[in-house]
Amino acid sequence: MHAPAAPLGSSNGRNAPMIAGVEAGLEAEVMSHDHAGEIRVFVHLAHGFGARNWNEKYRNGQIIGINEPFAYGYHRAAEDGCQVTYSEDKLERKIERLFRLAVRYFLHFDFVHAWRNRKGICTADVVWTHTESQHLAILLLFWAMRPTRRPKLIAQSVWLIDRWPKFSRLHRWLFKKLVSRADMLTLHSPENLKVARSLFPGVRCELVLYGINAEGMAPPQFKRFCDPIRLMSVGNDEDRDWTTLIQAVRRLPCCELRIASQKVPPKLLAGAKNIAVVQPKSNNELLQLYEWADVLVLALRPNLHASGITVLEEAALRGVPVICSDVGGLRAYFPGDAVKYVRPQNAEAIRSAILEMAKDDESRWGVVKRAQARMGPGGINSQSYVKRHVELSRDLLFES
Repeated sequence: MHAPAAPLGSSNGRNAPMIAGVEAGLEAEVMSHDHAGEIRVFVHLAHGFGARNWNEKYRNGQIIGINEPFAYGYHRAAEDGCQVTYSEDKLERKIERLFRLAVRYFLHFDFVHAWRNRKGICTADVVWTHTESQHLAILLLFWAMRPTRRPKLIAQSVWLIDRWPKFSRLHRWLFKKLVSRADMLTLHSPENLKVARSLFPGVRCELVLYGINAEGMAPPQFKRFCDPIRLMSVGNDEDRDWTTLIQAVRRLPCCELRIASQKVPPKLLAGAKNIAVVQPKSNNELLQLYEWADVLVLALRPNLHASGITVLEEAALRGVPVICSDVGGLRAYFPGDAVKYVRPQNAEAIRSAILEMAKDDESRWGVVKRAQARMGPGGINSQSYVKRHVELSRDLLFES
């Protein structure tokens, strides 16, 4: 895995302690802002994703999935002339946690966590967020504090557009007021992008394709399907369609399905002898599941936010062919020759795709190779994802 290219700061907004590397642990040093063209970037992530918290769990193997030493790989911006500081998580007493969660429940975003990181936020040149829970909180923070020098904000959204119709009128009014103050709204899916531009016509909206760490990618090993055919599915996203997936596979005695998820309703599994829910307790266990599988099946409900993209990318890196519902703008990442797309909410389409893929080893081999080609240098990976953030940041700063 990739180690940080440059130290990362804590969130105290001054000459702060820096995270100097994965192997070396946490080491203090002072970082200055003397370099020509260097951008001070503050990465504000959800509570629990703070630099120290995440890095310690990563080094202990407690973060399951193909990940980075620091969340989402934003530390890679140091390679492009940025000084990167991550938000930090306050060690909370029970009453403090209850208060923060109560405010989050009422507002639908975590304002208290942003308030605790306000010094780091306000002393940056540019602030990056990963979801609307962070950027809405920062926009409210700016509204309340009215700083004399406000950093630029790249407000990334994931679920905001999908959930928009479910919000109350009061929340929609508040969110529109706040988002209208963002310097830029970024989205992971062209489907999300279209709706965002209509909802927030006065805000610059940009597509940023999400990518994971692709440095461990190895050429897939050609193999024939096992008997029974080994199927896997992964994820806890709200738009996983477990009902359709289980309906499809329980009628295929020639298949064995293992689902790695905490969100599968137990009643769906009644009588499904060829389906099991597993709970990988370590990253190695998840990687072993990818190694075991002949194919990954990702059944999704219609959505706008590219649900499942992380799993699609993980499967490509591990050399596992994918059958996936054709929703969410996923074709912007992998075209139809790199993923076998099927109609959403259609169990028969999934069954047919599994049996079709099982018959043609060469075709399946080609699907995997094309998926991996999409994730090579300059393709869909965390390095390109972060470079896009740096480009957009320089664009915003140049404009001002």
